[in-house]
Amino acid sequence: MSPLFYLFIGLVSGVFGGMFGVGGASIMVPAMVLFSGLNQHQAQGTALAALLPPVGILAVLRYYQAGNVKVSIAAFICLGFLFGGYFGAGLVQHIPSLILKKMFGVFLLAIALNMIFKK
Repeated sequence: MSPLFYLFIGLVSGVFGGMFGVGGASIMVPAMVLFSGLNQHQAQGTALAALLPPVGILAVLRYYQAGNVKVSIAAFICLGFLFGGYFGAGLVQHIPSLILKKMFGVFLLAIALNMIFKK
């Protein structure tokens, strides 16, 4: 996959994280598993590496020691996440609270259904 693809994953994760206050891994992990060919462990380790500053270095270190961190992918996702979070947080300021609550519920439901029913 192209570095631009991973930058896009980071950007989308940042937008949704900024809008809904959710962890970017709820976007990054499924995207890397479904579209990049990474296995679940690699996707989780790579997502943690992308989120290293806010998550904590010790969890990433364990994944890295096990060979489950793709550092180059994590760097591009991190860059996209930085700008996406800023953009997403700006977008959400004009959405009424009730509508945002419903959007958040649909977002979580879509992720849950995808994770449950996709192989």
